Amino acid sequence: MKNWLRLLDRLRLRAWIGSVALVVCLFFSLTLPAQATLNDDHYDGNIFALYGGNGSLVPPRVTLAQSLQNLHRPALLAFYVDDSSDCKLYTPFLNQIQSFYSPAINIITVPADGLNLKAQHTATEAAYYYRGFVPQTVLISAEGKILFDQEGLPDLEVLDAALKQIPGLKVNVNARPRDLNVKQINELNP
Repeated sequence: MKNWLRLLDRLRLRAWIGSVALVVCLFFSLTLPAQATLNDDHYDGNIFALYGGNGSLVPPRVTLAQSLQNLHRPALLAFYVDDSSDCKLYTPFLNQIQSFYSPAINIITVPADGLNLKAQHTATEAAYYYRGFVPQTVLISAEGKILFDQEGLPDLEVLDAALKQIPGLKVNVNARPRDLNVKQINELNP
């Protein structure tokens, strides 16, 4: 009987040591540093804060309907997904556009994977303008006219020309739109 009790005690000790080892392994595997990289399609978290250095664009402060109907301001729709390398490169561009044009337009970030894609949308819904690609940039005048619609990273000069079509455009004079040599915060700028 004593031999059985000793054997049972050893088995309990081994089970306890095994449990502790499992907990330690799980702890260290969950606390490893993030492996966020700019050039992959892995989900790293909020790409605007991580790669653009600015989390103020997400969530947007106004909806497209509010911008056009209530505020009578132009809107720049920015369709994106958090797990796209192209969208990661897009975030610092949007931050620079925000620094120059935010007094004049509403920048509305739209997570494409969260869109309700039904058969019919109205022109005051972001999904109305989405063509199925990210990033996609759509500039809409206060009257609802599409001034710019491009997939991928926009050409700044073309977007700037479209923005200048907006009557009475007031911009941040301290920013320089031609100096948008955008560098990402992660990986490129230590």
